[in-house]
Formats: sequence, structure tokens, C-alpha cells
Amino acid sequence: MSVLSNRRLVRRTLQLFVGLILYGVSMALMVESGLGLNPWDVLHQGLSRTLGLSIGTVVIIIGAVVLLLWIPLRQKPGFGTIANIFVIGFAIDAALYVLPPASGLPLRIAFLAAGVLLNGLATGLYIGSRLGPGPRDGLMTGLHQRFPRVSLRVIRTGIELLVLGTGFLLGGTVGVGTVVYALAIGPLAQFFIPRCTVRVVAEETVGARPQ
Repeated sequence: MSVLSNRRLVRRTLQLFVGLILYGVSMALMVESGLGLNPWDVLHQGLSRTLGLSIGTVVIIIGAVVLLLWIPLRQKPGFGTIANIFVIGFAIDAALYVLPPASGLPLRIAFLAAGVLLNGLATGLYIGSRLGPGPRDGLMTGLHQRFPRVSLRVIRTGIELLVLGTGFLLGGTVGVGTVVYALAIGPLAQFFIPRCTVRVVAEETVGARPQ
């Protein structure tokens, strides 16, 4: 691997970890807002409340369980996939520990807006590093490859409705923030991913799977 390739790989690795840490912080901001979470986090929070575990611990457990579902789908995790499971879980717990309580509606709205915007940036950073998709992303693409006649949109919608409904029944927070996230994350990801994607050559790919 050339010196330039090594430098680019270092940059991609740093970008991956910055993106994953910011992703965890964005989740914590939305949790503290109390105005609603994205579907997976509704499930994480519901399980956290039911099992008495920290939400970060639940994120790690669910990530590992979802990764096991890759086996029958013949998906191959990358370095970023494994990092995704652990870094986000630790980051959200750390952020929840240091964030001040969101008292008052204006601060709660600010937390929600910051969380959604930061989530879009974090998504662009970790996907743009091209070191492997997150477990949940890989589950969607793996199911699409296994059942190509079903559109990726239908698969994603089905999974998110399932986890949202389960999380809601377990006590996860569904609210205006859930709707805001659903409407905003697509445009935000579309804006940030191209601007954060690192160009790589074949020899630099470490289990990467472009989104």
C-alpha cells in the first residue's frame, strides 16, 4: 500500500470514529429532548426501560443480534460494521451522562433540532468512510439482495415499522421528533454523504460496502 493510500486509510478510520461518536451524541440529544426518537431508538429505549439496562448497552446488544442475522443473508461485515456496534453504544451513554437535563420546551426543541442535524452529519461521515455499513443498514441491503423483487424502500419501511411498533409497546418515546426525523434524515443524508465520502482504490477497501 502506498504512503498516500496509508494516509487516506488513516483519514477514513478517523472519520469513521468521529462519525460514530457524533451519531451516539445525536441519539443522546434526541433522547434528552423527550420529543420522540427514530424507530430503532424507540426500540432501544423501550428495551432499556423494560430490561433496566442503559440505552447504550441495549444498542450494543441489538447491534450484535442484528449482525447475527447477516449470516443466513451471506453479508460480510467490515471493520466499520464492528466498530459501529460498540462505539455508538458507548458514545450515547457517555453523552447522556454529561448532557444537562432539557428543562423547558425551547431547550427540548433545540436538543431535537441539534440531534437530527448532527445525526445527518454523522451518517455522512461514517458511511462516507467506506469501511463497512452499520448492522442495521446491512440487514436492509442483505434482505434486498435475498429478495430482489421487493424494493429496498419497502424492506426499510417494513423493518422500521416493526421496530417502531415494538419499541412503542415497550415504552419507547414516539412523538413529533419521530416525524421530524423521518422527514429530515433523507435530505440530510443526501446532502452530507456525497460531501463526506472518501474516494478509495481497491487496495484500500477494508471490508467496505458502499451504500
